[in-house]
Amino acid sequence: MLVLLPPSETKAHGGDGPPLDLDALSFPELNPIRRKLADALVELAADVPASLAALGLSERQRAEVERNALLHSSPTIPALLRYTGVLYDALGASTFTGVERERARRRLAVASALFGVVRAGDPIPAYRLSGNSTMPGLGSLRPLWRPALEPLLADISADELVVDLRSGVYANLARVPEATTVRVVTEDSSGRRKTVSHHNKAHKGRLAAALATCATEPTRTEDVVAVARAAGLDCEQTGKTSVEIVTRS
Repeated sequence: MLVLLPPSETKAHGGDGPPLDLDALSFPELNPIRRKLADALVELAADVPASLAALGLSERQRAEVERNALLHSSPTIPALLRYTGVLYDALGASTFTGVERERARRRLAVASALFGVVRAGDPIPAYRLSGNSTMPGLGSLRPLWRPALEPLLADISADELVVDLRSGVYANLARVPEATTVRVVTEDSSGRRKTVSHHNKAHKGRLAAALATCATEPTRTEDVVAVARAAGLDCEQTGKTSVEIVTRS
């Protein structure tokens, strides 16, 4: 099973690993695009106003441009510890036991505008690039990533269950038609349901933690539902490969 997580705009500082080595990352077939984007980000960082504009940042976020300038020399940490925020707080990777960390390294991957997709243990530096960014000289990221990412993810989904927890922007970079998708909804007193953003990240983080650490690895959408329920989530299968986590207002 591979669980595809969304990235986060916020990232942990520093690290104790060596500088970025693309050859140390999973899915080496993505390295030509990774290298092109990384070099473009470093070059763009030399022009701070242009970087702020291209990355959709404010003047108060100049430090993000400085991170990009040091992309090739700054320290790394495993991807699962680099990303921060609500989903990753709920995931709680720092609390995993040794056995759970090993399972998580095999089962979890993070979508990335810069790296395409990386496994949980891949060493990456802090950076700033969003899935909806347009890079000067390269254009938008979807036509750049889709020809490489879609065949890769299709090959993975042909061999194992893929659980897609990505947000819309990152799901748009590469489709995985056979993946099990997860939607977080709220149900009101009349039984009507609608997609919510408030609980979305936290519930997906809890589900990812359960899938990453469970003793028996899921192989079907039905197994995903069973694991979610065992973790205390109100979860239903709503289609052949679709799942809803239900909260109530």
